[in-house]
Formats: sequence, structure tokens, C-alpha cells
Amino acid sequence: MGEERMTAKPEAVELPGFVMSADEAERAAAAAGVETVEDLLPLLIPSAMRRARPPISRFPVGAVGLGESGRVYAGVNLEFVGAPLSQAVHAEQFLIANAAAAEEPALRAIAVSHMPCGHCRQFLQEIRGAAGIRILVTSDAADGCAAEWRSLASLLPRPFGPHDLLPKDAPLVLEPHDNRLGDPVDAAANGFAAGDLEGRLKDAAEAAARAAHAPYSGCPSGFAVADGEGKVYAGGCLESAAYNPTLGPVQTAIIAMIAASGGSAGDVVAAALVEKEGAVAAQEATARVFLAAVAPQASFHVYKYRSSDV
Repeated sequence: MGEERMTAKPEAVELPGFVMSADEAERAAAAAGVETVEDLLPLLIPSAMRRARPPISRFPVGAVGLGESGRVYAGVNLEFVGAPLSQAVHAEQFLIANAAAAEEPALRAIAVSHMPCGHCRQFLQEIRGAAGIRILVTSDAADGCAAEWRSLASLLPRPFGPHDLLPKDAPLVLEPHDNRLGDPVDAAANGFAAGDLEGRLKDAAEAAARAAHAPYSGCPSGFAVADGEGKVYAGGCLESAAYNPTLGPVQTAIIAMIAASGGSAGDVVAAALVEKEGAVAAQEATARVFLAAVAPQASFHVYKYRSSDV
């Protein structure tokens, strides 16, 4: 009997960071011996899972997505000791916030280590053309099932989403936003010394609020944090049509910090929040609870904006 030829299974590939350029992704796919960047995604999952931070559940989740630009984005789950579980970030949410920060226009395919929960299936609906996003669950193989690409529509049939609440031409997640904030009113400081850092935090938080996805509440908000080296990271709220899977600006700012520097929420030394005065979906109280739990040493500055029509 002649020797049977065996096809070598491609080995896992290490992520260089939370974003891979299109060229980096193409080279990595070629080096791994796979035909396309889409085939590369599941090979990146073990590396993504090692970057997860789940100190409460001890259940790491990794997600890796391919953008229309050819760039590849990673996402991981984050949990924060001392903070409410509602402040946890799911890997798919991290991935979407990461892609939004890079101005990625669309996502084509996502590989994830475990079957997306209902929370994440709903959150993905905020992307235009969500039904056609292809999903591969790498743990299927370990569960004795064939790992296969599925459409998001097959995982969440008859979804409730932006089409139920918004005009067809309203910008969705991953699309440009330019929210009107109005004019700033007097800011309330909490032990924050004036200086260059304060100005940079305010500007970053304001820019994040203008770019936030807040069509359901009409309350765009942005949060900016600084680490011990004076580097500033910011994010805006990303709302969901179902409300509950909404990602707050505190979470998106921490995602930006981790994706860019590998730091942790405990490294935050200063923070700033920008939101509308009298917002029906306010962020200040949540931000204070979060900072008190994970970065009690951080100073915090709040900027409120008032509509010029009032």
C-alpha cells in the first residue's frame, strides 16, 4: 500500500497588534500557506484569545474581522473587577469599535472563538448590510462540528435593527457622523489641574462625541483618557437599536487605549467626558462609577454642551 499524502493543517498565526494593514494581512496569508486573507482569520484566533482580559469569568474570547479595505481587526472580551458586569466588553463589540476608530467602511467576514451571543448578534445589526457578514466559529471543530462560514442572517433571522427605527439614509456604525453638540457650558472640575493635557483630553472627547453613533437617544457623547506617559485615547458611544447592547464612550475609549498601547484601564491617570446638558441618555454617573472602580487615582473633567436653539 502506498503512502497516503496528508495535507498539512495551517498553523496559528501571531497577531502583530489589534490592526493589520491590507499588505500585512496578504503577506501573513501567503506565509501561512492559505489562499485568501479570509482563510487567515481563524488562524489568528488563538493569538487574539491570548489578548483577552476576563478576570471575572476566566473565559477568553477572540474575534478577528476582515474589512472592505483589506485590513484585519482583532477584538477581545474585557472585564473590569469592581465595575458592574454591564461594563464588560464583548470581543465582537471590541472588533467593531476598533474598526470604527480606523474609519473602516464595512466588514466582510468575522472569525470568532465561540458562538456569538444574542447580545453580539444584535450589536452587529448596526452595520449596514449586516445580514451578509460571514461568520466562522472556530470552536465548532472542538465541539465535533464542521467549522463553516455562516451568514449573520442565519444566526439572527428576522432581526430588529436600525431599519425599524431610523430613516434609510441615516448613518450607521462604520459610517461618517458629524453630530451637532451646541455650545459648551461651564465645566465642573474634579481635582483636575489646568494645562496642556486637559486641553488635549477635551478636544479628543469632543471629537469622539461628534463622531459617535447615537441616533436613538440623540445624545452623542465622547470620553478621553490619558495614561502615565500623557498619551490620549478617546471613543464615542455606539448605540444599538435594541438599546441594551449599546457600547458607552468609556468602554470605547478603553478599547482605543488597549488597541493602541496594550495598556489597561488601571493605567488611566486623567479622563474627560463630553456630553449634552440634560441628556436623556447621560454618561457622567456611569463614568464616575467606572473610574472609581478601576482607576480611582484618575482625575476627571466633565464638559457639558447646550444646544444653541435653547
